[in-house]
Amino acid sequence: MYKILEKTQFSEKVFKFRVEAPEMARHAHAGQFLVIRANETGERVPFTFADWNAAEGWIEFIFMVIGKTTTMLSSYEAGDYLQDVTGPLGQPTEMGEGKWAIIGGGVGLAIAFPVARQFVASGNEVHAIMGARTKELLLLEDQFRSILDDDHVHITTDDGSYGEKGVVTVPLERLLKGGEVDHVFCVGPVPMMKFSTLTAERYNTPITASLNPIMVDGTGMCGCCRVEIDGQTKFACVDGPDFDATKVDWNDLRARQAAYRSEESLSLKSYEEANYACQS
Repeated sequence: MYKILEKTQFSEKVFKFRVEAPEMARHAHAGQFLVIRANETGERVPFTFADWNAAEGWIEFIFMVIGKTTTMLSSYEAGDYLQDVTGPLGQPTEMGEGKWAIIGGGVGLAIAFPVARQFVASGNEVHAIMGARTKELLLLEDQFRSILDDDHVHITTDDGSYGEKGVVTVPLERLLKGGEVDHVFCVGPVPMMKFSTLTAERYNTPITASLNPIMVDGTGMCGCCRVEIDGQTKFACVDGPDFDATKVDWNDLRARQAAYRSEESLSLKSYEEANYACQS
């Protein structure tokens, strides 16, 4: 059992848990992920490390309420316990030298921040491009600004409620055109990563994507996390989650993410109905 030390609510549907996990905190690296099981009958769900502290023995992850398990997790409070937390899993992000644009969209910013922090600590110049649908859904701005100069933080919102109105490819193209970056890392919704990749390719700039397919066991045994990379099948949980974005079959990845959407909806509906019955 793993104790929830802190619960932070960023918006109506976005939360952060700080969980007591000293062994995990000692071995975590930027880009890796963990798998949690909320209770004895719960499904296994992957989340990327948003932060960790080896000295204090905790790890953090951020999630958005979408389906049954994340809805259940949102009802947990500090002091409650998670049944299982497994990690670190996956390969750490490789720290190449250069001038980097680190792009995070939505809850992908939870992954982008530790990656950006590690690149800065390694002596690289870093520009952070932060994308969200609205100002209320923008995550970790203060954390990014704590490690970067203001002119190296670029914010976009779909509705223009904060920062630049538009999508992350706008500041990315500006940075590429000006020669201010020579490497790109992106994480977030599949369409965002796909079009970030197309933008980087136009400027012959290498780009890495952190992929987020459906996962179950997190060790490569179930095969649910299959992704097509340069025509070859890879397993995101053990071979990734980082891959050369120019070699990703984005259409296949998007289709796989939607494979169980009807089942996920039914599961959420059953959970909500059961909860409503208990409260009546």
